[in-house]
Formats: sequence, C-alpha cells, structure tokens
Amino acid sequence: MIRVVLVDDQPLIRTGLRVLIADAPDLEVVGEAGDGAEAVELVARLRPDVAVMDIRMPGTDGIEATRRITADPDLPTHVLVLTTFDDDDYVYGALRAGASGFLVKDLALETILDGIRVVAAGDALLAPGITRRLIGEFAARPEAAPAARPRRPVAEAVTEREREVLTLVGRGLSNAEIAAELTISVGTAKAHVARLFTKLDARDRVHLVIQAYEFGLVAP
Repeated sequence: MIRVVLVDDQPLIRTGLRVLIADAPDLEVVGEAGDGAEAVELVARLRPDVAVMDIRMPGTDGIEATRRITADPDLPTHVLVLTTFDDDDYVYGALRAGASGFLVKDLALETILDGIRVVAAGDALLAPGITRRLIGEFAARPEAAPAARPRRPVAEAVTEREREVLTLVGRGLSNAEIAAELTISVGTAKAHVARLFTKLDARDRVHLVIQAYEFGLVAP
C-alpha cells in the first residue's frame, strides 16, 4: 500500500484527490496539510511514501517544504509536485529543491494516480510535453544557468552511448521508449540511466533532464 500525504491550501482540491485515491486499491491518504510548514511536520511524523505538493501556498510554500522534506536523509518520502504549470513560476525551483517530478492539475485523473505510483517506486516523472515546456522555462530564466561549480563538457563526462541516452531522457522518454529508439533491451537502457545517475551525480530522472539541458543536448 502506497501511503500519501496531500498538501494544498485549497480544501476542495484535497477533497477531490482524497476521493480519487480512495478508489485505488494500492493507494491510501494518511494525512492532509494546508500549507508547507504543516506539511513538513506531518511528513516527519507520518513518514508517507509520497507527498503530493502544491507550490503556491500562504506562509511556507511548496518549494521550501520540498527542500526541507528532501533534505532529511532518514525520510522515505518522495515529493510529487501537482500544480498549474501555466501559472506557476516556481517549478524549476521545486525540482532543484528535490521534487521527484511534477504533474499539472488538469491531467486525467488516472495519470495523476499513475504519477504517484511512479514516484513512490523511486523513479521520477516528467511527461514529454511538459518536459519541452520546462526546458523552455529554463532557457528564459537567468537562474537556469549552470550552478557555481563548472561542468565538464559532456564528452568528458559520459560515453557516446550514454550521451545518446541522456539526450533521450532529456526529451522525456521512458526507459522502454529509449530502448525502442536505440534498439537495445529495456534492461540495457535502465543500466545506462543508472550509470548516468552516478557519473552526473543526479538525484533522479528529473535532474538528468536538467543536466541534459545544461549540456546543450536538448533545446527549447
């Protein structure tokens, strides 16, 4: 059973998600919070598998709450941001803070449930269409530039095959889709992604997408 905490300042949104999750036999809502500070406290106490996190909330917002939750190495909780992407200027910050992925609130309900499952399994979630828009956001932001420490050129950091895999990850492809694109097995694709995590010091697939952009492998 995947244990979920819902974090949103709108009670109606939380109610809708709670009802949706109640119909899923493998998911259960174990707590709800209306702001980031309450979410941090609740997650520390309940230790859920996933926190479904809004970003724009009064007081402590979802970015700061995500940062505090993911900074605790003893917590098993993964953060899935659920927001209105068109109106949200903080998605990049949420990913940098440690969110394992994000979805928009107008997606199909089953997609949201699947997103919770994916994040709970330790993977990260970026739909291809959202990935393209996210990269566009990166390009428009001065803070999207590579961080203070200089990066090696991608050719020095990874092999040619890993470069191909990183490019496809940056485009939002799943392991199965990468395998089909490169005519390799899914297991081989997964192994390449795992090596990229280690070589690029990436926390999850979301951060591989960020690095694919920063290396110039994908563009808006």
